[in-house]
Amino acid sequence: MRKAKPKKRVILPDPVFNDQKVSKFVNHLMYDGKKNTSYEIFYNALDTVKAKMANEEKSALEIWKQALDNITPQVEVKSRRIGGATFQVPTEIRPDRKESISMKNLIAFARKRGGKTMADKLAAEIMDAYNNQGGAFKRKEDMHRMAEANRAFAHFRF
Repeated sequence: MRKAKPKKRVILPDPVFNDQKVSKFVNHLMYDGKKNTSYEIFYNALDTVKAKMANEEKSALEIWKQALDNITPQVEVKSRRIGGATFQVPTEIRPDRKESISMKNLIAFARKRGGKTMADKLAAEIMDAYNNQGGAFKRKEDMHRMAEANRAFAHFRF
C-alpha cells in the first residue's frame, strides 16, 4: 500500500453511562452534527424501554446491549468476480464492522417504523431486537441465510 493507514479516532465515553458503545451508537444516530439531540433521543428511548419492560431484572442499558448482540451478524456475502461469473462469497465479519452493522441496522429499521417520535420508534425496535424479532433481526437472519445458501463458494475467499 502506498498510503499509511489512517489512525483510529478515540471515541470518548458518553456522559450518563460512561460507555463508549453508547457514544458510537449516538454518533450513528446523529444528523447534521446535532449530537445533543441524538443523546436526548437515545436516553428517552432507554427510559421508554425501562418503563415498558419493568418486569425484566436487567437495566435498560443491558437490554439495549443484549438487543445489539441479538442483531449482530456473524457472516456476510461479498461479490467476487471469477472468470466472468460473479459469485456471492460468504466471509466472516471483523468485530468492529459487526458492531457498526448492528447499530446501523437497528437505527435504519427504527427510522422506517411507524410511531410518533424517533425515541418511541427506537425504543420499539430495541424491544423487538431484545425479543429476537423486528426488522433488524430479520436482516441478520437474511444475511445468515444468504451465506448458508452460498456456502459452496466459500473456497473463493479473498
